[in-house]
Amino acid sequence: MSENFLYLPDTMLDAMKIAPADVAGAIENALRAKAAGKLHTAPKTPILPGRDRYMMSTMAVGDDGFTVIKQVSVCPANPTRGLPAINGAIMVLDAETGLLRAVVGANWVTAVRTAALSAVAAKRLADPASKTISFVGTGVQAHSHLEAFATLFPLKQVRMLGRGGANIEKLSQKAQAMGFETTVCAGPQDVLQGADIVVTSVTLDYSIAPFLDAHLLSDNAFAAITDLCIPWLAESMDAFSTIYVDDLQQEAESAKPMLPYERIDGDLTSLVCGPDMHKPTSTPSAFAFRGIALGDYAAAVLALRLAEERGAGIRVGN
Repeated sequence: MSENFLYLPDTMLDAMKIAPADVAGAIENALRAKAAGKLHTAPKTPILPGRDRYMMSTMAVGDDGFTVIKQVSVCPANPTRGLPAINGAIMVLDAETGLLRAVVGANWVTAVRTAALSAVAAKRLADPASKTISFVGTGVQAHSHLEAFATLFPLKQVRMLGRGGANIEKLSQKAQAMGFETTVCAGPQDVLQGADIVVTSVTLDYSIAPFLDAHLLSDNAFAAITDLCIPWLAESMDAFSTIYVDDLQQEAESAKPMLPYERIDGDLTSLVCGPDMHKPTSTPSAFAFRGIALGDYAAAVLALRLAEERGAGIRVGN
């Protein structure tokens, strides 16, 4: 292992204030590189070891000289320990020599790359005049999605539905500080009806009983589904005329599919690199995704390059 590498913890990554649009742009470039055979990725590997824990890893290698490996653990009991529910780390290595170049905080990367993946899809599937955004789940992903989507759409109103009062209040304060009207919804019907964009990010826990009915969505609505479709009623998914996932191969190889494979129209690579897609406006559309190695690669490499340019991070070794 290299004795000289850069350490970029989550606090330093956050302080760098990398724009959501830059992360989305890096992901679009990575998708084009993958389509051209210049970025090589493996499907996400998940393990559910019990006690509601969810562990996963991703790996990608680019012809631009980087190997990125991420490991993240979702531990729902962590808040009672005074810890974030999601923790992990990312190794960035030299693709030619295998030597370690950086250790990067996985919490920042996971938050921003997830929102950026949603943003890449939303640019192509959501109504560009969207004014109302609803959040089901008010944790980290709600915050990162609000920041990303606020730069893409003329948003005016933020609705939210969640289980934690402290999280709801924190998201409300953030949205109000950004100049948005906020509404705390009483239930699924209130949060879905009339929303132009819906972001769902509930805890990855299959014991949660589905409670969201897609038939309540407006005709022009777009749903960014970051939580494996756990909160959505399976029988209501036919309300979506257009559904994309992040990676078709990964979804085909997953032990527990998010939705019937035949309902999927394509993935992010085809959405960005394929022919222009004109979605029907008479029914809602959705982007349902697990998270992909490509997103972690794009965000981590972007952060490392910017850190090296700015002299940020902690240099470990001589």
